[in-house]
Amino acid sequence: MISYKKVTETIDGKHFSLETGKLAKQADGSIFAQLGETQVLATVVSNKEPVDDNFLPLTVNYQEKTFAAGKIPGGYFKREARPSEMETLISRLIDRPLRPMFPKDYNYPTQVIITVYSADDVNPPDVLALTAASAALTVSNIPFDGPLAGVRVVRVEGNLICNPSYEEIENSDLNFIIAGSADAILMVEGGADIVPEEEVIEALLFGHEKIREIIDIQKQLVSDEIIKREVPEKEIDQDFLNIVESKISSSLNEAIRIKLKQERSSKSSEVFQNALSELSTIENFNEKEFKEIFDNLKKKYVRKMMFDDNTRIDGRNFEEIRPISSEISLLPRAHGSAVFTRGETQALVACTLGSKDDQQRIDTLMGEEKKKFMLHYNFPPFSVGEVSNRLGTGRREIGHGELAKRAVQAILPEDDDFPYTLRIVSDILESNGSSSMATVCGSSLSLMDAGVPVKSPVAGIAMGLVKEGDDFVILSDILGDEDHLGDMDFKVCGTSEGITALQMDIKIKGISKELFSSALTQAKAGRLHILDEMAKTINSKKENISPYAPRITTIQIDPSKIKDIIGSGGKNIRKLTEDNDVKIDVDDTGKLNVISLNEENCKNALRDIAYIVREIEVGKFYVGTVKRILDFGAIVGLSPTLDGLIHISELAKERVKQVTDILNEGDEVLVKCISKERDGKIRLSRKEALDENIDNYREI
Repeated sequence: MISYKKVTETIDGKHFSLETGKLAKQADGSIFAQLGETQVLATVVSNKEPVDDNFLPLTVNYQEKTFAAGKIPGGYFKREARPSEMETLISRLIDRPLRPMFPKDYNYPTQVIITVYSADDVNPPDVLALTAASAALTVSNIPFDGPLAGVRVVRVEGNLICNPSYEEIENSDLNFIIAGSADAILMVEGGADIVPEEEVIEALLFGHEKIREIIDIQKQLVSDEIIKREVPEKEIDQDFLNIVESKISSSLNEAIRIKLKQERSSKSSEVFQNALSELSTIENFNEKEFKEIFDNLKKKYVRKMMFDDNTRIDGRNFEEIRPISSEISLLPRAHGSAVFTRGETQALVACTLGSKDDQQRIDTLMGEEKKKFMLHYNFPPFSVGEVSNRLGTGRREIGHGELAKRAVQAILPEDDDFPYTLRIVSDILESNGSSSMATVCGSSLSLMDAGVPVKSPVAGIAMGLVKEGDDFVILSDILGDEDHLGDMDFKVCGTSEGITALQMDIKIKGISKELFSSALTQAKAGRLHILDEMAKTINSKKENISPYAPRITTIQIDPSKIKDIIGSGGKNIRKLTEDNDVKIDVDDTGKLNVISLNEENCKNALRDIAYIVREIEVGKFYVGTVKRILDFGAIVGLSPTLDGLIHISELAKERVKQVTDILNEGDEVLVKCISKERDGKIRLSRKEALDENIDNYREI
């Protein structure tokens, strides 16, 4: 750890500071970062001994303390427990740009922990946490090719804003988190409300300019006392490499040209095993070194094939999309379902419609949130022909589900137009690249199959980049192997009009604006092709929702009548739901939803509600119930809160001696309102309603 140092700047009118040498001083590096009144502590520790393997054991944990927002955790134990979905997503968000910044041969177990200790109601802590993690690595002795920084860019009424407030995020039509070094953008994650490609590029470049400012602040923390650990480069025995290449070159080049994934993998494994058996007799043979050489040569041959032969692993050209097929209504009891298959990637997607009671409640630093749209992505091991004892939902599944959710959310109808809670579940049945994009396509199909009035169909495509010097190729609809060996993973989702979600991870430096533009243009062409293929199955919502889905009818009532609907202690609303076998929810604005699986029940409930909330107008006819007999007339209930008086003279056309000659308590009677007094008293007449048919008014 270096000695105490604090750097403070004002960025876009907000107080921003990075402080080191004061807290968590036994960590290899620690930073206390502040934006407004939001504060996070980032710490990093790396073991002194490496693992005996060729990878970086990096763990990133982002965690929120509820006391940061002046709250006590919900639940029985009143203590923060397992990471929430949001904490998991932010942990992934930080991990992705950090990981490529470590030296290739650094294989020491490393842990980054970022904790939110203060959360104001203006500044989100996520991008601050990303920058703090970079700064903690920068001031540590851990080798790190940084610093880097994270910013959020939104657009409100046409204006781009860096690191916006919660309110500005809520009102934006574009929302991207961008991470980058001073030289290049390294990661992008976010969504938009169907925004054209050129406007997305403008937002990314705007964000990168702000990133440079924050990186300059981090550089002020660096001093001569920071001495980074040395990472000795692993030297490959050149003679051994030549021997391995001479043995496998021809057969491995044949294997990588096999189009089907399982056959290609099987042949590559066969080449590996044959060479291993033959070379293992060599003196001082090292199997790990052999495997590393084999993997590097495989990557080299595939990339060379692309540049030399202008072809890909499965024989496609760079812009070609794999064959697509889709089917809807596969699951008869699901409210909407679809199977989307693209090449060897397949998603089975189901859509369920629910009521307000089905909304997901989430306890966050900013208070309880309710989600009326959920998308859950599952990646079972059989989808890639493997066996796994994994239980629960992994970080990858949460991340892929969030990307697909963001892509689909932009096309969903407004609550006033379709007041349903929606849940989509995507099960990946086969995977060879871009299962999250298959989920986006399958989700769009299942929504339309469920009768959801989406604004437009949405599709997703995964792009790749292979760059050698100044030469590069952009790959549309990448395979799993291409994702592994490429220099960029670029997922683009959108409609025919624009982008709804974007996720990008770049493994190299120097991606130019022109290259970005080319990748987005090629992605749009692929997206439009996929949308055309999907339209062959369904291109707009079905006319009717599933007979197994709940029916929701929305009416607007006078807010002053809400108390009448609910009744004393909830008596009225309980009776309405029990008598008619429906669910009823009403908000403070007077918007009332009746939810039922039976149309007749819904109709009856609406009739009963109309009875409760109806206003009595002079000159109109109403059906009421006799509540009390008086000497001079009868009190008639017109609603639970409104009564009227029929004077004995208004009971019949002829003279009536006793009220009970005509009416008794509990009788149903058709009346006409003849006057409403200033004191609220209502005068009724049975006499003037005698010529009317009571059945014509019972539904009112």
